[in-house]
Amino acid sequence: MGRAKEIIVKVIPSKIANEFVKKHHYSGKVVPNSNLHFGCFLDDKLHGVMQYGSPFMKTKVLHLVEPQNWNGMLELNRMAFDDYLPKYSESRCISISIKLIKKNAPQIKWILSFADGTQCGDGTIYRASGFLLTSVKENSSIIKLSNGDIVASMTYTKGKNILTQYGRSSIPKDAEKLKGNMFRYIYLIDKSCKITVPILPFIKIDEMGAGMYKGEKITLAERKTKD
Repeated sequence: MGRAKEIIVKVIPSKIANEFVKKHHYSGKVVPNSNLHFGCFLDDKLHGVMQYGSPFMKTKVLHLVEPQNWNGMLELNRMAFDDYLPKYSESRCISISIKLIKKNAPQIKWILSFADGTQCGDGTIYRASGFLLTSVKENSSIIKLSNGDIVASMTYTKGKNILTQYGRSSIPKDAEKLKGNMFRYIYLIDKSCKITVPILPFIKIDEMGAGMYKGEKITLAERKTKD
């Protein structure tokens, strides 16, 4: 683990977290639902951020774990690290953040997160952190605009953006739908809780040809030969 053991994880203000995420996350964007922000420090400088919050559509995910409790879960909805941190830092930081949540917010029983296999990766860090894979689906919700910007299609079909379109839910006609996958992961803080959907073996990723790491299409098997 080396210097990864020296990393300090602590709660930081949203302003600092958001600035870091905008600079270092591949999307360049923050999730407005985030309300719990952890900073990862090494050598007295911020080198990573994890942001937790309520899922955008919580009613659609509560059924994934029993017992269902409205205030009993969080989504890890943004995670960004720079290149300064040593190997294994990401999984260690996630582990520490979950321990802090367990200690200070005992009502939180489980964590949900998604890996973007269209632009980024298939969830290597989540698997290393003990998350369980519960879904691999083709993702048609990411679009590329004519100016080159890449956004979620819900930018044009949900929330306040519909108001700017005079009530219309409409994706720009010249937008290109990007091909890829979305991976859903669950971590049970309270091991007495039960995941209500099938838990998938990680090999399912290769079976579906869905492997991706740092934006590159690559299988899990191929990665093992490179390590």
